[in-house]
Formats: sequence, C-alpha cells, structure tokens
Amino acid sequence: MMCCGKVRGRNFWIKAAILVPIAIAAGVFVFGSVVMLLWNGLLPAILGVKTITFWQALGILVLSKILFGGFGCRHGHHRSNGHGHDWHGRWMHLTPEQREMLKSEWRGRCGHPAKEE
Repeated sequence: MMCCGKVRGRNFWIKAAILVPIAIAAGVFVFGSVVMLLWNGLLPAILGVKTITFWQALGILVLSKILFGGFGCRHGHHRSNGHGHDWHGRWMHLTPEQREMLKSEWRGRCGHPAKEE
C-alpha cells in the first residue's frame, strides 16, 4: 500500500495500528492532566472555584473544542482550499493609484485624516 508517496509493507501497517491508538490515548491523558493540574493549581486560589477531576478536565477540553474549534493544525489550511485571503499577492498586483486610494481609505477607517494632495 502507498502512504506519503512510498510503498509501505505489512509490518508498517501493523505497527501503525498498534501505535496510533496508544499515541491518541497518551495525548488525551496528557491534555486532560494538564488542564486538571492548571485548573486545580490556579483557579481555586484566584477565583475560589472548586477543584476538578480528570474526567471533568476532559469534559472542559471537549467543551472548548465544541465552542472554539481548537486543537487543529491548520497552518495554511484556508489558502490551500481557496477560502483565504492572499493580501500580499493582491497588493502587489495593484497600480500605484489603487494603492494610494486604499491607503487613504484605511486611514479614514482608522480615524486618521486622509492626506490632502
């Protein structure tokens, strides 16, 4: 089978089937423990809240994922599927007149008076 442009043998897939679940479990344990330790170490003294258990810490992690969509490695994700903004490329294709017009518009939006010429 192919993986990452290389032919991988049966041993690779057996090792992957064993190691991937172990790595996921270790990651869940580490993140849950870090959240629990930080919460219990900081928040009771600062805010006077109760301490939490490991499972409550995992619940907070899941809730934060649902609410904020974190934990992803999405470097360049938006540009790769065409939904991002390539401002530098757009800026380089503008004429000097268009650049000045945009600069004066930005100054007006930021509360700076537009340059009089």
